[in-house]
Formats: sequence, structure tokens, C-alpha cells
Amino acid sequence: MLLAVGGCSQPLLVFHGEGEAQARVAEEPLVTGSIEKRPLSFGSDLAEEDWRRARAALTVALDPQGNGRPVKWDNPETGLHGTVNPTGLPYVAEDLICRNFLASVIGPQRSRFVRGTGCKPSGGAWALKRIRTVTGSERS
Repeated sequence: MLLAVGGCSQPLLVFHGEGEAQARVAEEPLVTGSIEKRPLSFGSDLAEEDWRRARAALTVALDPQGNGRPVKWDNPETGLHGTVNPTGLPYVAEDLICRNFLASVIGPQRSRFVRGTGCKPSGGAWALKRIRTVTGSERS
């Protein structure tokens, strides 16, 4: 019989059978001060609030039950704004619901378009699986 009990900051206790009187403690990984890699977004120039707003538009635009129309986002504080436009129907890949999109990021200094794919588990949050900046001829 194997029984495991754990918590956020508690060690994991594993008991191996009734004949063993001793419990083994598996230590949780050591937490260091390392910086976690930022997940994919529409560009490294987006501030956290820009990406929060763009991600909200992405969630609405990619929704399989949505109307398939572009969804706008903006951040008046930074001057960045844009749209997320789904480009095709949702599909299933590796047990994830996925949808392709074309997004714009328009700012005071420069603007760009990004094409990508967002995927999510059923009932989960959308995550970018593929993204790239596109040229003018690739927008349509």
C-alpha cells in the first residue's frame, strides 16, 4: 500500500506497506531566488498590465462558444492597444482545445502583427503555444 500526504510547505510522507515501520520523507525541491521565465506574450515590450488586458481579449476571442469576431484591448496609461482576431475554427490537439489567431499591437512608437495559436485544457486557461511576428503580406 502506498499513501502520500503533502502540503504547500510540508514534506511528502510516503509509507511502504504495513511491514515497514519507518516512513520515508521525500524533500520538496529547494526554492532558490531564480527568476521564472516569462510566458509567451505578444512581445517583450508589453508591460504586465498591457499583457493582462491583451490576454483578456485573447481569452474572449479564442472562446469556442464565441462569435469569431475580433476583440479589442487597450491600456490608456501606456498608449498600447490592439485586437485579437481568431482565424479559423477551434480544434483539438493533444487533448487541448486550440485556435489560431492574428493579433495587432499598436503603440505610439511602433506597431506590429503577431500570428499564433492558443490552446487550453477543457475548463482551463488559454496559453500561447506558438507565436511569431508577421509581415504585411502575411496578415490576410
